[in-house]
Amino acid sequence: MSTTRPYPPGDRGHEPSGASGVSGSSQEDAPAGAAMAAATGAAASSAPPSRTDAGAVEPPRGRQVRRLGLEGASGVVPLARDFTRQALYDWGWLPAAGADQRAAAEDVLLVVSELVTNACLHAEGPDELALACDNKVIRLEVTDRGTGQPAPRTPHRAGRPGGHGMFIVQRLCLDWGVVRAQGRPGKTVWAELGAPA
Repeated sequence: MSTTRPYPPGDRGHEPSGASGVSGSSQEDAPAGAAMAAATGAAASSAPPSRTDAGAVEPPRGRQVRRLGLEGASGVVPLARDFTRQALYDWGWLPAAGADQRAAAEDVLLVVSELVTNACLHAEGPDELALACDNKVIRLEVTDRGTGQPAPRTPHRAGRPGGHGMFIVQRLCLDWGVVRAQGRPGKTVWAELGAPA
């Protein structure tokens, strides 16, 4: 698992799951939030899930993207969780059909909470939350104006209060990192989690 990257996540080589889908380094000049669009190769879609003949909800096919502006908002952590929970319902992760799907959805909500909380505590607050989902991976991005570099606290001491956020992200995610835009303050902290089997 990585802790930081000075380059876009798609430049890390071949990824059989198509986790990030980025293939160029022009992303550094993209405006905030455009990293997600470039990474997903698709525009935001809010098409509702279709229903099968049996009445079951079928999740939308292909890459789905959602964005939530958080700049200047109050109560951003619950706002981000509610936004993410609604996306998980729309994408068929919720309601959970089994324990694995429920655990995967809870992991996504926990990682969103940790990333947004870190932006509040260490980076002057989050500007935007972006979510992208395909059939295999969900990607979370939190953009902020902070100059700090997130990293798990080392050594990690489970019994002490505080300092667990990035450790949790590292443990739950397939990968995570930081992308900085040239010529602008701030960064985008991203994390990717696998879809339930």
